Amino acid sequence: MSEPYKLSFEVKAMDFSTAGEASSTIKSILMRLGLPPLAIKRAAICSYESEMNMVIHSYGGTLSVCIDNSQIIITAADTGPGIPDIEKAMEEGFSTAPEEVKEMGFGGGMGLPNIKANADVLEITSSSTGTKVTIKIFLGG
Repeated sequence: MSEPYKLSFEVKAMDFSTAGEASSTIKSILMRLGLPPLAIKRAAICSYESEMNMVIHSYGGTLSVCIDNSQIIITAADTGPGIPDIEKAMEEGFSTAPEEVKEMGFGGGMGLPNIKANADVLEITSSSTGTKVTIKIFLGG
């Protein structure tokens, strides 16, 4: 691919009726582009976890993907309220999800740990005005 392939999706807070659609579309596009299956799997996990984190914990935001010959870059940028303690949020099982979200089967505290396990590079910045998660998955070679 000569030019990077870029897509962006709006993610709405607490909208479980459309949650997962953006990451599903990203996975389909990666498959159509013929990328390595392991890279597709890792990107699908990272994009889904990022999307669900925005649905559950943010005021909404944007999930973007940029694909070039060497990597997949997934960026999740929301408008707040931010992550008070990123280190704590990275712990498996730690969750600040509301009880009603947990009752739906979400918010188990594995989002960021799953992203970390599947990303080659993970960068997180957060303040009360928003959180930006940047994930890079290298295509090898």
